[in-house]
Amino acid sequence: MTTSTLATAVGGPALPQERRLVTSIPGPRSQELLARKADAVAAGVGHTAPISAVAAGGGVVVDADGNSLIDLGSGIAVTTVGNAHPKVVEAVQAQVAAFTHTCFMVSPYESYVAVAEALNRLTPGDHAKKSALFNSGAEAVENAVKIARKHTGRQAVVAFDHGYHGRTNLTMALTAKSMPYKSGFGPFAPEVYRAPLSYPYRDGLSGTEAAKRAISQIEKQIGADNLAAVIIEPIQGEGGFIVPADGFLPAIVDWCRSNGVVFIADEVQTGFGRTGAMFASEHFGIVPDLITTAKGIAAGLPLAAVTGRAEIMDASHAGGLGGTYGGNPIACAAALAAIDVFENDDLISRAREIGDLIKGRFTELQAGDARIGDVRGLGAMIAVEFVNAETGEPDAALTAAVAKAAIAQGVIVLTCGTYGNVIRFLPPLSIDDALLAEGLGVVADALAAA
Repeated sequence: MTTSTLATAVGGPALPQERRLVTSIPGPRSQELLARKADAVAAGVGHTAPISAVAAGGGVVVDADGNSLIDLGSGIAVTTVGNAHPKVVEAVQAQVAAFTHTCFMVSPYESYVAVAEALNRLTPGDHAKKSALFNSGAEAVENAVKIARKHTGRQAVVAFDHGYHGRTNLTMALTAKSMPYKSGFGPFAPEVYRAPLSYPYRDGLSGTEAAKRAISQIEKQIGADNLAAVIIEPIQGEGGFIVPADGFLPAIVDWCRSNGVVFIADEVQTGFGRTGAMFASEHFGIVPDLITTAKGIAAGLPLAAVTGRAEIMDASHAGGLGGTYGGNPIACAAALAAIDVFENDDLISRAREIGDLIKGRFTELQAGDARIGDVRGLGAMIAVEFVNAETGEPDAALTAAVAKAAIAQGVIVLTCGTYGNVIRFLPPLSIDDALLAEGLGVVADALAAA
């Protein structure tokens, strides 16, 4: 495909697939919007790229000044199929013309049921499943915990070091990192406990050893009889794209099954093709009892879900689950179109190709630059961890400098990690190889100059 064809067929409007800097970033029109934002929007709502976006598609975001930036963030893993994908646009426009809302709890409609059927079919495991739809990843996580508590009759929940699950009260309690997510917002929901994660780059443990350590702590400090659920991201997202050592997740799942504890996989960031499988759980050979999804599910429209074993999902009484906007028909139309793209446009393979390109570039750089401590991830979910070349300690300042320089040169990148020393790469799967290579080159140049 040519780049323009790729943008039209796979990722939205036929925007020129190029990095183009007409002004410095931010340009004057973007600066005007940022000034208005400062006056009108709460200070707690930050931003990464100082631009005013007006269009996006393929692998680019265009700002109000005419700058075209390479998008290596996908709106934090949301526009995985590409921004304004033609199939999604068509489905959304048709649904808007039909009706925008009835509330599924008042007047049900087919698209909600069709999304639930698709999730029940696509998520790991061949057991009977059911789904419930919500608005955001945090809302899905909260409801998964509710369902697990109702099913087990227990209250305690275990989350893991470096985990991120949201910014609501319960999900802040589950989230590990204080700044900026939790600091000053307590008190948090009770009966939430934390266990050590498998972090191969830093703990040096095998998956079996790390699981034994975590299980021992859970048994001693909480007790299986008190535990409703264990929740974990199969690959940590905000915590630094940490891929647990082989054997860690299966051992945790086996322990949960032996003790009647609900195993919840938070696949809000890892789901829907991002890791080179439809769900990251598949890479580890695990079948969650419940799985939470959002982000890539609806190509930019707000939708989330909890999917799981039918007997667990049915534990709640009628009216115990739901919400006014949960499973909005426009978002459901977008989700069905996005799922069609994932299944029929071979995006899973494309995610693997993108991952190979990113890993290859930074693994090569790592051989000659001790500041690159680790290159990790699966599919189009790759992270580079930066460290002090002499001590191996996390280097957040270097990470921030590289990201800032890359954005100034027209490449959108995101940072993450408990220590703030990780750049994460989450390009839309609609990006072409040449544009991706150019974006990675800009990041590499920024590192060299830092």
